[in-house]
Amino acid sequence: MKIVIAPDSFKESLTALEAAEAIEEGFSNVLPNCEFVKVPMADGGEGTVQSLVDATKGKIIKKMVMGPLGIPVQGFFGLLGDGKTAVIEMAAASGIHHVSPEKRNPLVTTTFGTGELILEAMNYGAKTIIIGLGGSATNDGGAGMAQALGVRLLDENDKDIGFGGGSLLELKKIDLSQMDSRIAEVQFIVACDVDNPLIGEKGASAIFGPQKGADPETVKRLDQNLAHYADVIKKYLQKDVAGVPGAGAAGGMGAGVLAFLSAELKRGIDIVIEILQLEKHLEGAALVITGEGKIDGQTIFGKTPIGVAKLAKKKGIPVIGLAGFVADDSDKVIDEGIDALFSIVPGAVSLEEAITNAYKNLKNTSQNIARLFKVI
Repeated sequence: MKIVIAPDSFKESLTALEAAEAIEEGFSNVLPNCEFVKVPMADGGEGTVQSLVDATKGKIIKKMVMGPLGIPVQGFFGLLGDGKTAVIEMAAASGIHHVSPEKRNPLVTTTFGTGELILEAMNYGAKTIIIGLGGSATNDGGAGMAQALGVRLLDENDKDIGFGGGSLLELKKIDLSQMDSRIAEVQFIVACDVDNPLIGEKGASAIFGPQKGADPETVKRLDQNLAHYADVIKKYLQKDVAGVPGAGAAGGMGAGVLAFLSAELKRGIDIVIEILQLEKHLEGAALVITGEGKIDGQTIFGKTPIGVAKLAKKKGIPVIGLAGFVADDSDKVIDEGIDALFSIVPGAVSLEEAITNAYKNLKNTSQNIARLFKVI
């Protein structure tokens, strides 16, 4: 009997691979003759690089890059097992976790470091680069990324504009003559799970600006600057990015990758499913086990367990979901293809205990489920 184990990471406690190993250990203790296929998963957000590296036997490459405030930070990306595909989490270089709350200011924060990671990935020979948006400290429309790649963003005096969303109003010209020529030879696929446009009441500044330190007046200014930025992009690049669904993701980084990288925006879980060939792994399976740290009503919106379950259901394979926390509104996932949910926490414990004992709890819960599976 073939059992496919395809969990996401359990945040702050287990990587997706570690979670898969715990589940396999529990099941194999009861069903030792089964064929277990582990497929560490992710949805394009935090942990995607690690999951894809683990699943393809790739490697993590670290590089010091410019952080959101211009201060060097330790960035990283994944080079997958094929040696030609790189995976970058934007937050690794430009994430809000790099900026303390009192210093958060989207008028000055930049995506330059993300551009540096793209350059380094190309130095390693990447021909396909997957970029996960989200968790950014920035609202610069990807301008910093473009500058790192050699794009000249010029003011009325043909001088380079500064960093951050506050400088975009100075932009008058875009010069691509010094842009790294390798960009044209690379396929860029961008994981984007929001459909916010670049500007307006549902745009990057209005929806995501406040959590990055923008007060109402700053939100208004940032939105006006991004509107101007979009106008200049349209004039010089003949690309209308302002209203494209997803253009407002990660402080307008969605617009930046569309404008400068000719990227394709896709749902994160769909990218991971395709890269890891999950559908192929599901062939002939009798059971699929998925999960992540928390399963609730929001899980149905592009999270890993639902992506896995929907694909399994197309093949008529039952799906079990495991989580550290199963919320009261988690029944919504049952309608989306998960047949049964189990919390791995054995009783009333502190969060610290739950995190510390996650592997053991996941193994033990899996073992008990396997016993039930054996009986029926």
